[in-house]
Amino acid sequence: MTDAGEVRATREALREEVRRLCARYPSSYWQELDRERAYPSAFVRDLTEGGYLACLVPEEYGGAGLGMAEAALILEEINRSGGNAAACHAQMYTMGTLLRHGSAEQKARWLPGIAAGQLRLQAFAVTEPDAGSDTTRIATFAERRGERYVVNGQKVFISRVAHSDLMLLLARTTPRDEAARKTAGLSAFVVDLREAGDTVRVAPLETMINHDTYEVFFEGLEIPVESRIGEEGRGFEYILSGMNAERILLASESLGDALFFVDRCTKYANERVVFDRPIGRNQGVQFPIARAYVHARAAMAARDDAVRLYDAGEPCGAEANMSKLLASEAAWEAANVAMDVFGGYGMATEFGIERKFREARLYLVAPVANNLVLSYVGQHVLGLPRSF
Repeated sequence: MTDAGEVRATREALREEVRRLCARYPSSYWQELDRERAYPSAFVRDLTEGGYLACLVPEEYGGAGLGMAEAALILEEINRSGGNAAACHAQMYTMGTLLRHGSAEQKARWLPGIAAGQLRLQAFAVTEPDAGSDTTRIATFAERRGERYVVNGQKVFISRVAHSDLMLLLARTTPRDEAARKTAGLSAFVVDLREAGDTVRVAPLETMINHDTYEVFFEGLEIPVESRIGEEGRGFEYILSGMNAERILLASESLGDALFFVDRCTKYANERVVFDRPIGRNQGVQFPIARAYVHARAAMAARDDAVRLYDAGEPCGAEANMSKLLASEAAWEAANVAMDVFGGYGMATEFGIERKFREARLYLVAPVANNLVLSYVGQHVLGLPRSF
């Protein structure tokens, strides 16, 4: 067997393993969680114990030492099964900042515990109420006092913080008007939430989906200098690699959603008989399903291109962003097709379509709105004037 053939076989075996694990968590499991607004603790525990959430952690630290291709596959399969990988995906994409820019001491300090499931790094604290997508305008400030930083400020839409031991935090360490450029003066920290006490407060945010997201308030939080990643003031640069990983992995979840809808639509359209014929025989039903599948496959090709560049250590900002846009739009198209194919049953919670429909809508606007992706491509790829 060729090396390429071995890689394909290994990845297909991984895909089957994830499918078998997900089969233990049927639609009824996710429906109950959705009703109760509860966290999928059992599912995340099984993923952790299986080593899937540590797939990007190098073997020397107890992880699987796999690449972005395998991480993308895992999340894609979770969503294709009808699950929701958002409950744990941050443990993969926050690795980008720590793995690429953390010191040897920091990696040795945190990665073995993460790989073993003893620590959860699920919270990525960047977004703020008054900054939104303009990350350079964040105001949360980390003031250095000797060998510690003291943090005050607020973050919003910080998911899974209540289920995390560690948080990756981006904070300003130089006032914006004193920074050499607008992307300077920001620093990245790993915060041990177990030691934070009442200096970190969280307040849940009610949203249209069960996404377990919060507002976070910092009031005199002390962080030791050794918990800062890399050099002071270069945090924005450091988190970009994590953001590229985030885009690719969330594109993979959207692809899983798109294929979930196509799979369910195909099965239902073959089985559902109206006017003495399966509804899938009607072109008005069949063609939208087929078109949604074609668009999902096209988005998959874009995702795979971004994965290839990322794993090769090459620049992939444009490709990661474009794959996120295409995949999220493919998922939303497929979601709407599913609602049409299932008709009234699409609204019934027992079929799982309406839940996934709500979940699929999220990635059109998060973690970056698709209009900002277009702005990025227009300016940085096509050389058009800055639009804002």
